[in-house]
Amino acid sequence: MNKQESAADLVLEDVRILRAGQPLIHIAARVEPGSVLTVMGESGIGKSTLLSYLAGFLPPDFSGSGRVLLGGTDITALPAHARRMGLLFQDDLLFAHMSVIENLMFAVPHDVSRAERRRRAEAALCDVALENMETRDPATLSGGQRARVALMRVLLSEPRALLLDEPFSRLDMALRDQIRALVFAKARERHLATLLVTHDVRDAEAAKGPVITLQGRQDTAK
Repeated sequence: MNKQESAADLVLEDVRILRAGQPLIHIAARVEPGSVLTVMGESGIGKSTLLSYLAGFLPPDFSGSGRVLLGGTDITALPAHARRMGLLFQDDLLFAHMSVIENLMFAVPHDVSRAERRRRAEAALCDVALENMETRDPATLSGGQRARVALMRVLLSEPRALLLDEPFSRLDMALRDQIRALVFAKARERHLATLLVTHDVRDAEAAKGPVITLQGRQDTAK
């Protein structure tokens, strides 16, 4: 996928999330290609649920309304696999039964040959200075190495937007600045509209983009 194809804005049109019929989130926003919108709020306020709605797998005890547009296309009714949203979570979720290179190859679209999937996976490892880690068991990697592999696995899936669910919260303080900088740099390099949810103001500061703060059933933009 080239940069021109990936350059898509992400638009949330009057998105509302309810839990057991009670209003939880109401938000409208537009995220430009290559920019990061941060949604701030305390734990339990519904930040991760918002990402679930955008990605297409809202839990059954929640309901949602409003449109989600990606590059001008309404993706609200599409199944999760067709939305081309890349998600990076608090946990790296690497497959324990696969080597590092196999984890990355799994993410590459399977309409290309196995040789090409391996070439892309190897290039991704070189891109984050992990070129000697192909055969390693993910369990033997450091926290920072696992975070870099998880990021490149998401990017190898060729998303058109990136959703970040507090992906830095479980890193030790020494690594957070480094991984934050890497994630935001790669998102901008690929012109991906990025939505970050977090409770950490330092994440928002590092993102260098607009911030929406969720406060109970209200939200404010600044």
